[in-house]
Amino acid sequence: MKTKTILPSYSDTNLHNMRRQSFRILDDLEVSIEIMNNPFDLPLEALFQMAARINKKRSFLFVSKVLGKHLPVNPYISLMGGAILGLLYYKLEGYPISLDQTEIKSAFQDPKVAEKVFRSIKSNPFQLSEPTLFIGFAETATALGTSMFDVFSGPTKYIHTTRENVTNKQPSIVFEEEHSHASAHRCYITDNHFLKGTETVVLVDDEITTGKTALNIIRDLHAKSPRHKYIVASLLDWRSEEDIERFNQVERELGISITCLTFLQGRIVVNGGPVDRPSSKTCANSKSEPTILHYSIDHMFKYIPFVSSFEDGTKNVRPYLMETGRFGITGNDRPAIDDRISKCASVLKSQRCGQRTLCMGTGEFMYLPMRIAAEMGEGISYQSSTRSPIHPFDDDNYAIRNVYSFQSQDDRSVSNFFYNINIGMYDEVFVFLERVSSSEMLTPLTDALKGTGIPIIHFVHF
Repeated sequence: MKTKTILPSYSDTNLHNMRRQSFRILDDLEVSIEIMNNPFDLPLEALFQMAARINKKRSFLFVSKVLGKHLPVNPYISLMGGAILGLLYYKLEGYPISLDQTEIKSAFQDPKVAEKVFRSIKSNPFQLSEPTLFIGFAETATALGTSMFDVFSGPTKYIHTTRENVTNKQPSIVFEEEHSHASAHRCYITDNHFLKGTETVVLVDDEITTGKTALNIIRDLHAKSPRHKYIVASLLDWRSEEDIERFNQVERELGISITCLTFLQGRIVVNGGPVDRPSSKTCANSKSEPTILHYSIDHMFKYIPFVSSFEDGTKNVRPYLMETGRFGITGNDRPAIDDRISKCASVLKSQRCGQRTLCMGTGEFMYLPMRIAAEMGEGISYQSSTRSPIHPFDDDNYAIRNVYSFQSQDDRSVSNFFYNINIGMYDEVFVFLERVSSSEMLTPLTDALKGTGIPIIHFVHF
């Protein structure tokens, strides 16, 4: 079998138009890309900016302007990312698509169009007749995977991988993301039959660079529950011919089909080495003391009583949220989750104090905060804290201008970061926390947020 990369056909788009562009990231680091397919004719500047990673395994990073991870974005534009991946899959399955290229292109550049398109898809979800399992990759694509799953109705299921170690449950899937700073992925389930079956599996990641991560999980899944059809959906696909041949080899070896769905397909050539240490320059820290408010909304959602453990021997006994999908949800859960999101957003919207509001997810906890943020009114930006260490550089053409670092509120052995907040940028910030074990664990994040100069900090505890 031959691995296929599927892109939609439009009469006004030249799918064979190949474009080359080079990005000088730092003085000795340059990435040249050759665009093979850009079916929606999306401007590259609407999709990403470039930055240097602090990672010896990979020297650069396409910093997404869609994901709502490292860069602040309108939450509806982030939600559109998963929705349009869903549209690509629906088209692949042979269903008619009503959205045209112009509308899709506008949605990634205009938040009002993004909101209109997203609401239209949510109110008329894509109906699937065949069982389908969606799996999002932690930590960056947890929201992307959920938002793709969320635009379908029918016999669907969703779970996302996690970097966390759950002590009272054995993982059902274990695989590696070899290039990552935190390489181990796990899937934990509450229903022993959740990952069993022969249904199509849709793997969702923000970017395919070599595809090794996708092949690793396909091998693990196939060894435990063989099936015939796998889909790999991503915003960007940079696989080389050698990488694509590796997919072909796995198809032949396992007797399966693997189809890749993507917005943008191309090739990469890298010149220059990686940044192997953090920059000493981060950002100016504000000396002002903010107002700090705490809200507990633990009565609005459902919980799973699992315990997590960390490298230093400590444990967090606070329950996880069911609605994240970390332990599995189904299409039947969607209406109730939507209702809880709307009720939570209504409460938090009433607590807003300013016109320029940042909503911040934390780590893998991205999708619920993103959906809540989208319903909190005008003037909302959304981003998330991350494990990814990125080299900051103060230049208009560089993605990451400043960085705030802190010890994770979940695991003191893990450094976390958030980026690109300038003093005076926001009137307030809402920080969404899934399961903080103590006020002491929240201190490093609080101190980092104080440095932003944001005058009001709302901590939202689930």
